[in-house]
Amino acid sequence: MTSDETDFRDSGKLREKAEEQLKKNQKTAYALSIEADAGKLLHELQVHQIELEMQNEELQQAYETAEKALRKYTMLFDLSPMGYFSLNPDGVICDLNFTGADMLNERRFSLVNSNFKLFITEDSKTVFTDFFKRVYTSNAKESCQVMLGYDNKSLCRVYMEGVVTEDEQNCLLSVVDISKFSRD
Repeated sequence: MTSDETDFRDSGKLREKAEEQLKKNQKTAYALSIEADAGKLLHELQVHQIELEMQNEELQQAYETAEKALRKYTMLFDLSPMGYFSLNPDGVICDLNFTGADMLNERRFSLVNSNFKLFITEDSKTVFTDFFKRVYTSNAKESCQVMLGYDNKSLCRVYMEGVVTEDEQNCLLSVVDISKFSRD
């Protein structure tokens, strides 16, 4: 009998050889299992990567759409021939467009946080104050005509309409210069 042959009559040696064979088989099965798991994991990662690439592409398209809308509405707001203002409940200017700044004869960003009432002539302050109160109490669009000016200097006669936003409770004000149309 060669040394490679097992004596099946010796139960201890037989058991030892069987356990060695089982370990070999388990190692092979384990290696195959790991390989299969790695293949599954690689597949899942590849699918996830493709999903992320698709989401990224969708986000890029949404970003481009948002950028186009921003440019469009910025142009519409900033370059409108009508003055636009957003005033808080105290009459402080929160935002305005370039035309609104031109009507007040000031630079746009220097007007933010200024009180709009400072740019209403003394003769028109009562009209504006009544209009501003109505805007906040009626919850409807209100309008009036006032003279813009400061330091006893009249700038222009304007027609304005205002409405209060529900979310921030700011007054959105549109202002049109009607100096060329009115006789005062």
